[in-house]
Amino acid sequence: MKVEFAPLNIPLRRRLQTAAVLQWIFSFLALAQCCLAGFVLLALSDWWLLALLYAGWLWLDWDTPTSGGRRSSWVRSWTVWEYFRDYFPLTLIKTVDLDPKKNYIFGFHPHGVLVAGAFGNFCTEATGFSQLFPGLTPHLLMLPFWFRVPLFRDYIMCGGLVSSCKSSLSYLVSRPGGGNVAVIAVGGAPEALDARPGALTLQVRNRKGFIKLALKHGAQLVPVFSFGENELFDQMENPTGSPLRTLQNRLQSIMGVAMPLFHARGVFQYSFGVIPYRKPIHTVVGKPIPVTQTPSPSRDDIESLHKVYLQSLTELFEQHKHTYGLDEHQHLTFI
Repeated sequence: MKVEFAPLNIPLRRRLQTAAVLQWIFSFLALAQCCLAGFVLLALSDWWLLALLYAGWLWLDWDTPTSGGRRSSWVRSWTVWEYFRDYFPLTLIKTVDLDPKKNYIFGFHPHGVLVAGAFGNFCTEATGFSQLFPGLTPHLLMLPFWFRVPLFRDYIMCGGLVSSCKSSLSYLVSRPGGGNVAVIAVGGAPEALDARPGALTLQVRNRKGFIKLALKHGAQLVPVFSFGENELFDQMENPTGSPLRTLQNRLQSIMGVAMPLFHARGVFQYSFGVIPYRKPIHTVVGKPIPVTQTPSPSRDDIESLHKVYLQSLTELFEQHKHTYGLDEHQHLTFI
């Protein structure tokens, strides 16, 4: 295979952008393992008392990821996230104003391989969420598994990440006074296994838990579509029924996380690696769907609102697809 190396005269600004994305990839793929190893080594060293003190803190702080988390405005405003934004580049588009006196559930689509758009827009201030939606506080929901990893949990909570369990979502959207936004990558880990350039298939037909909680707490539903999310990585062919897909599904059912075999470019060459391609991401936030609070929603209530949500998501996609480079014949497919 011929390797295409990056030229030597690349501007410093672009090198810093690549470095910002590299640290994000490291955080996503390896930081948790490093934090766990560091904690174990600390516990086995002469500094074991520090590990014991942290373990006590962890026990006292165990419920924080399900109670709104512990965000840090300082971490969310780091300059590194501006370089991360400019690498793709990443843009957040508002279509309507949102009332800060209400709570919202943002349904984020598609999941992509590493949900880059959701992270950049809702876990940092690089794209100006607070300026676009004053009075609203975004929280990106993440698998509960990651909040059990010492040290790593504290870092990711700084960005506004919280547990994706039902009690966590209920806590956010039931807060009096409004102002909370719970962002859910609706397709979840299984959808990541189909994330590749050109893919427009969303796993959403059987995803109704967030619909039920929206009804129960009266939270407004907002469809969000991130154009370009699936263009960042290639992925090994894994059609349904193939040995690779069977293995991936099995691992996902055991571990709760997807294991997509993705690839794109490297740091100093463009032929292979795990650095995403420089493809623009345009994350469009649609208009809210009015939801009447129903403390005990029936199956018909859930089905009816789910249909409205899918229709709103389809309309959002069709309205903006031409602006962001898609053709007339390209449409969403729900499975």
